[in-house]
Amino acid sequence: MKSYQRLLLENKAWAAERTNLDPKFFDRLEHLQTPEFLWIGCSDSRVPANEITNTQPGEIFVHRNIANVVDHTDLNMLSVLQYAVEVLKVKHVIVCGHYGCGGVKAAMGNKSYGLIDNWLRTIKDVYWNNRDSLDNMKSEEARAERLTELNVINGVRNLVKTSIIQHEWKINNLPVLHGWVYRLSDGILHDLCKIDPGTNLESVYKFDSGL
Repeated sequence: MKSYQRLLLENKAWAAERTNLDPKFFDRLEHLQTPEFLWIGCSDSRVPANEITNTQPGEIFVHRNIANVVDHTDLNMLSVLQYAVEVLKVKHVIVCGHYGCGGVKAAMGNKSYGLIDNWLRTIKDVYWNNRDSLDNMKSEEARAERLTELNVINGVRNLVKTSIIQHEWKINNLPVLHGWVYRLSDGILHDLCKIDPGTNLESVYKFDSGL
């Protein structure tokens, strides 16, 4: 049996098990999507949002990319963000990174990997802006872990700078923004930062929504 065929068989087994446990499970999913959370995470296969938060389908709206970057030029992420906050009315947006992230480690070095070099530039900027504290750390692993955290924090701050979040804060006083990091070695999520609606922002980043 080929590996992809196993996935199809596992899907059938999963669907049958769900139906046996809850005959109306798929009917509810088909007709309603009311997630409370938007998760912006890394594409790494070891960090699935539903698995590590023990949540069910329909509870978390998910966007994933290499190294959980939040960049103002990423129309994919911005489209997901707008839909999540304006249509789904999520109450929380979570940027979640993870220790041992290959994208973060690549951004720390000078090796060229091709197209992805342009994507990782955002993380290189985070390193450069924090180079004094990072360069003084004793080990490469410690620097990588701290850069992982700083990349998450930078992502949360970048969310505040979007017109999408600022507009939603003004009209609904939501969502709350969170920065988390996940440790692969023990499966635990760690809370790095939280920004509540209405938090003050440097004037140059503020938008006049006309409200």
